[in-house]
Amino acid sequence: MTKNHHVEDIQDNIQFQLTDELIEKVEILIEDENDKEIKLFLNEYHYADIAEILDELDVEDAVYIIKLLDSGLTSDILMELDEDNRENILKHLSAKEIAEEIEELDTDDAADIIAELPEDRKDDVISKIEDQEHKAEIEELLAYDEDTAGGLMAKELVKVYETWTVAGCLRRIRGQAKDVTRVHSIYVVDKAEKLIGRLSLKDLIVAKSEQKIAEIAKENVDWVNVNDDAEDVARVMAKYDLEAIPVVDDKQTLLGRITIDDIVDVLKEEADKDYQLAAGITQGVEADDSILQLTRARLPWLFLGLVGGVGAFLIMEGFQDAFNKYAVLFFFTPLIAAMAGNVGVQSSAIIVQGLANDDVKGSVNSRLIKEMLLAALNGTILALFLFLFVWATKGDFSTALAISVSLIAVIIVAGLIGTFVPLFLDKRGIDPAIATGPFITTSNDIFGILIYFWIAKMILGI
Repeated sequence: MTKNHHVEDIQDNIQFQLTDELIEKVEILIEDENDKEIKLFLNEYHYADIAEILDELDVEDAVYIIKLLDSGLTSDILMELDEDNRENILKHLSAKEIAEEIEELDTDDAADIIAELPEDRKDDVISKIEDQEHKAEIEELLAYDEDTAGGLMAKELVKVYETWTVAGCLRRIRGQAKDVTRVHSIYVVDKAEKLIGRLSLKDLIVAKSEQKIAEIAKENVDWVNVNDDAEDVARVMAKYDLEAIPVVDDKQTLLGRITIDDIVDVLKEEADKDYQLAAGITQGVEADDSILQLTRARLPWLFLGLVGGVGAFLIMEGFQDAFNKYAVLFFFTPLIAAMAGNVGVQSSAIIVQGLANDDVKGSVNSRLIKEMLLAALNGTILALFLFLFVWATKGDFSTALAISVSLIAVIIVAGLIGTFVPLFLDKRGIDPAIATGPFITTSNDIFGILIYFWIAKMILGI
C-alpha cells in the first residue's frame, strides 16, 4: 500500500475504460511533446488506470510519461504495471530516478521494486536513497525470503508504549500516523519493544486523558512470526477477517505489519500457480512469454501424457484376444478412460481446495472410506444407465454386465486415487495442486483401462 494515493481518491463521475481511442490520444500528446496537456489529461485518472494505459504503450513512451509526472504519482503507477513492463521501464531509468520513486513508496513496496532489479543495480539504487531511515528499513526487508511474513511486511505502523498516558499517546502518534496509509490498529509494546497488545482508535479516543495505555490495551492480539510462510499468513488473516496483522520475531519483538492488499497479491499468485499446475504447466509463465519459456513449462506434462498413452496402448495390446471375441469392448474404452479421469480430477479438486482452505479434517482413512462410498454410489447409478444402454443396443446381457461392473470399479479406484494422491503430496510438502492436472488424469486413464479389461475378461470368461 502506498503513501499518497487511495482508491477512494477516484472521482465518482470517472468511469475508466481503456479504448484504442484513449491510447491513440495519449500517443498523439506524447508525439506533440505537449507536457502540460499530458499532465492535465492523465491527472484526471487514478494511478491504476494510468498504469493500464502505460501497459499498452511502447516502452519509450511509457518512460517519457514516468519521467514527466510527479514521483508521488509515478511510484504508485510503477507498482500497478505489468511486471515485465515495469522491468523494461526500470531499465530506462537511472539509479537516482529509481531511488526517487522508491522514497515515495512504503517499505514493503520499495523492497519489492528493488528485489526485481538486476544484482548489479540493487546496491547502486539503494546508495542513492537519501532518507537513511527508509533506506535501512528497506535493506532489512530485503534480507527476508519474499515468500515469508518478513518478505511481505511493511515497517510503517503506529506503536505506543504501555507506560504512556492517553494524552501523551495522542500527541506522539500524530507523528507516526503521517507515514501510515491507514491506521488499522495501534500496537502496544513494552520497554523491550515486545508486542503485548493492541488499541483501536475508538479505545484511545473514549479513554480518559490520564489513563495509562496498559489499562486500556487489549491483550488478545493476533500476530505472525517473521519466518512464517506467506500462505500461512494468508490463512490466519482470512480466518480472523483481519485487515492487518503485526509481525514479530522469536523474542516477540514487534518488527512490522502486513496489510490485506499484500495478502490479496499472495492469494492471486497462489491461485495462478495452482491453476497452471492443474493445467499441466510446471513453471510460472504468461501468454506473452517466449516460445522457449512456454515450451519448457508445458513439455514435461505433455511428455507424461505421451507416456501414459503408450502405457494404455501396451495394456490394450495385452488384451487383444478380448477384442477379437468381443469387439464391442474396444468402443467403450474411451468412455471408461474418460470417466476415470473425470472422477479422479473431481475428487482431487475437492481435496486440494479443502487443503488450501484448511478445511480437511480427520484421518486419511476416514477420507478414503467416504470417497469410496461416494464413488460406489455414483458409479452404481451411472453403471445402471450404461447397463441398460448396452443391453438395449447390443442385446448381450454378459457384455452389458461386464462393462457396467467395470465402470463401478474404475470409478471407485479413480476416486480413491484422486483423494489419496493430494493428501500424500501435502504430507510430503509438495504442492497438492499438481494432483488436479494431467498427473491424475493420466494415471487414472491407465488404471481405468487395466481394470476395465481385467474385469471384463473375468466376467466374459475370455
